[in-house]
Amino acid sequence: MSSDAIDVRVYVSQGIAENAYLVRAPASEAAVAIDPGGAAEDMVRDLASRGLRLEAILLTHAHFDHVEGVATLAARTGAPIYLHAADRPLYDHAGQQAAMFGMYVEPPPPPDHALAHGDILEMAGLRFEVRHAPGHSPGHVLLYVADAGVMFVGDVVFAGSIGRTDLPGGDYAQLMRSIREQVLSLPDETVLYPGHGPATTVGHERIANPFLAPQFGGGLA
Repeated sequence: MSSDAIDVRVYVSQGIAENAYLVRAPASEAAVAIDPGGAAEDMVRDLASRGLRLEAILLTHAHFDHVEGVATLAARTGAPIYLHAADRPLYDHAGQQAAMFGMYVEPPPPPDHALAHGDILEMAGLRFEVRHAPGHSPGHVLLYVADAGVMFVGDVVFAGSIGRTDLPGGDYAQLMRSIREQVLSLPDETVLYPGHGPATTVGHERIANPFLAPQFGGGLA
C-alpha cells in the first residue's frame, strides 16, 4: 500500500505468515525494513530492483518469526539493527525459539542500537516515534509515523484480535494496558500494520475487535 506520505510494501513469509515491511517516503532513495521474517530474500531483490538503500532494520520484538530474516538482510545490506533491550534475551535465543516449533532460524547478529520509549528515528524520509508496548513480549515496541497516519504494531493487536500472551515474557494485563494507552489513544483513522494478517484502523478495532469493544465483552473502548 502507498499514499502521498508513505510507501509500504509487505512481504509475507511461508508457514507462519509473518508480515515484514519495507517502508519509505515515496521520494526517498532509502528504505527501512521492519521485522524481516522468512521473506528476506524477496526484500533484498526488491531493494535491488528499485535501486533503494536499506537504512535500518527495525524490530518491533524478537520472537523468532519476526527476526528470521535479520541475519540474511544484515549480511546482504550492512544495515544496522534496532531492538528494545528488554527483548534481547529472546533475540539471543531465536534459534532455540524456532526449534520449539520444529523450525530453524539462523542466529541474528547482535543489535547495533537499543530502542527506547519516546525515541524519534528520522529515516528513509520518515519520522518514526517509538512506543514501548509490552505484554506480548517484554520489549515490544510500536513504530508510529504520525505524519502519514500509520503505525506498525507487530503482534500487539491484529484485525479482530490481539497478541498472544502464553509465550515466555507474555502478560495479558500488561498487553491490554499497552493497547489502551498506546494504540486506542491514536486517531480513529490511524492505519495499523500488524505482524500477521491484514491492515486495519484504530477506529475499526475500537468498535469491532471482540477483545476491545464492550458490546463483545471487551472493556477498553
